[in-house]
Amino acid sequence: MPTIDVNGTTLHYEDEGPRDAPTLVMSPSMFFDSRMFQGQADRFADRYRVIRYDHRGQGRSARAPRDQLDYDTHTADVVALIDALDLAPVVFVGNSMGGFIGLRLAARHGDLLRSAVVMGTSADVEEQADQMDQLIEVLAEHGMEPVLDGVLQFMMGTTTLTDPSRADVLAGVRELLLSRGPEYADAAWNIAHRPGVLDELGDIRVPLVVVAGTEDATYPPAKSEQIVAGVPHAELIRMERTGHVHALENPEAVNEVLERHLAEVAPV
Repeated sequence: MPTIDVNGTTLHYEDEGPRDAPTLVMSPSMFFDSRMFQGQADRFADRYRVIRYDHRGQGRSARAPRDQLDYDTHTADVVALIDALDLAPVVFVGNSMGGFIGLRLAARHGDLLRSAVVMGTSADVEEQADQMDQLIEVLAEHGMEPVLDGVLQFMMGTTTLTDPSRADVLAGVRELLLSRGPEYADAAWNIAHRPGVLDELGDIRVPLVVVAGTEDATYPPAKSEQIVAGVPHAELIRMERTGHVHALENPEAVNEVLERHLAEVAPV
């Protein structure tokens, strides 16, 4: 499995597609890893270079203490990854936690980007921090199993939780979550206590697509609307029958959003 040493850590990444094509960098949600974007890699790696990576402290990347899992550090990690692989300018695609990184990257390092697509994310502080802290305490002490149902309610929309046609998706997410040990509590703590970046949104100059799942219980569409209010040139897309984990819950709809966007910013 390919890894790279950047910014004082070791990141696992997948590198697919033509090396001379425009590049997409894909950043997953909390608890997930590069496999989250398999459906997007399958769709686009014939024409684009697709980089999928695991955040430090998660997936197959190196573990790190709580104080090194903040979002300034995660943003610096992807800046270093882009520089080390000589990828710029890239289209950055982030789901949830990946969206936190995408907004910071777009505001602070726009020169590295063609554009950014953020899904199921927020520029605000965490409004559910107290509820998350309770979950984090149990996760740290007992692992995922006692909090699994609560995490699924955060992650999955009503359609995914109840529609038999998405049973395989739900089963796959359950299996993945149960594989996550108590060490994931440190990454989750940094979500609950991250600073907001509402005051940085005005610094975003690159094209920005903001995707809101209509069934997202973690960051409802109002959070996406808040981002677009701060970035007037941003495009807001509401994705029906989708909760918090767009790339898994509604991969074809995500692919169609990316197809339209790439035709504008990085046609091949």
